[in-house]
Amino acid sequence: MPLRQIEVVVPKEGKNEFDKLLAEESVKHYWNISSDDAGYLLKAIVDANNTEAFLDVAEQIIGKRDGYRLIITSVEATLPRIEEEDEIESELKNQTDEPWEKPLQGVRVSREELFNDISDSVDLNKVYIAMVTFSTIVAALGILRDNIAVVIGAMVIAPLLGPNVGLALSTTLGDMKLFKKSIKTNAVGLFVGFLISVTLGVLLPVDETLNQIASRTEVHLSDIALALASGAAGVLAYTIGMSAAVIGVMVAVALLPPLVTAGLLVGDMQFDLAFFAFLLVLTNVICVNLAAVATFILQGVSPRSWYIAEKAKRINRIALSTWIFLILIVAVIIWYV
Repeated sequence: MPLRQIEVVVPKEGKNEFDKLLAEESVKHYWNISSDDAGYLLKAIVDANNTEAFLDVAEQIIGKRDGYRLIITSVEATLPRIEEEDEIESELKNQTDEPWEKPLQGVRVSREELFNDISDSVDLNKVYIAMVTFSTIVAALGILRDNIAVVIGAMVIAPLLGPNVGLALSTTLGDMKLFKKSIKTNAVGLFVGFLISVTLGVLLPVDETLNQIASRTEVHLSDIALALASGAAGVLAYTIGMSAAVIGVMVAVALLPPLVTAGLLVGDMQFDLAFFAFLLVLTNVICVNLAAVATFILQGVSPRSWYIAEKAKRINRIALSTWIFLILIVAVIIWYV
C-alpha cells in the first residue's frame, strides 16, 4: 500500500477542526506535537490513493487563513506495517452510483502532487535549454550512427516530457496560467531542438538510407496508434508516481527522434523526406496530447472547486474535439501521401 505522510502546522484556534479531519477513514495513523505558544504540528499517515480526498477537506478548512501550512512527503516504509483492507471490501466501499465517471480514480497520486511535479518541469530556464541541447545532440549522433542505444539515451533525458504533460494537465484542470507556460516552454524546446538538428545536418553527412532515418520518413496510420499508446502510457505512469526516466522513454519515442530527423534532413537540403518527418512530428504531438488529456480525465483528475470544474469540462470538450479533428486531418493526409 503506497502511503503519504501529511504534516499540518495548525494555530491554536484550529485544533478542533483538524481533530475532526484526522478521524477520516483515509487516515491510517496520526499523532501531534503541541505548543502552548505556537499551536500544533499534526502528522498523519494516509493511503496515497485517498490523499486527494484528505487534501480537499483540508483545503476547505485552511483556505487562505494565516498560520496554517500543509506538507506532503512520500513514505518509503513504516513499522509496524499497515495492513491493506480486504480487496473486495475496499472495492465495495469505494463503489459509486456512477462508476463510469471516474473508472480509474483511486490508483494515482493526488492532484496536488501531480501539479507540483509537472509545474516544476515546465519552467523555461537555462537548465531546460541545456537539456534540450544535450538530448538533441545525443539523438542526432545516435541517428547518424544508426545506433538505437544512443537514441534511447537521448530519450531518457526527456526534456520535452514536462511541457507536453503540462499542456495536457492544464487543459484538464482549466488552468490557463499553466497552459500558457506549457505552450511557451514546449514551443521553445521544439524550436531549439529543430535549430540544433538543422545545424548538425549542415555540418555532418546525412545518409537517408540509415534505418534510424528511413524509419522516420515513412509515415503510416499505425504511427497514430503508437503515439496514442505512448502518450497514454506516459501519463498513466506519471499519475502513479513511476520514474521520470521510464516515462521519458515512453513519450520521447514519439517526439524527439522524428523532430531531430526532420532537422537533419532540412540541414542536408532533403526537403521531400523532411516533409514526412515533419508530418510524423505533427502526428505525434497531436496524439500524445489527446491521449494525455483522455488519461487524466479517466484517472479522475479534476479541479477542486465545482465552478472551476464546470469550466474545465467545457475546455476538455473543446480540447478533445480539436485534437480528434486534427488527427482525422492528419490521417487523411497520411492515407493519400
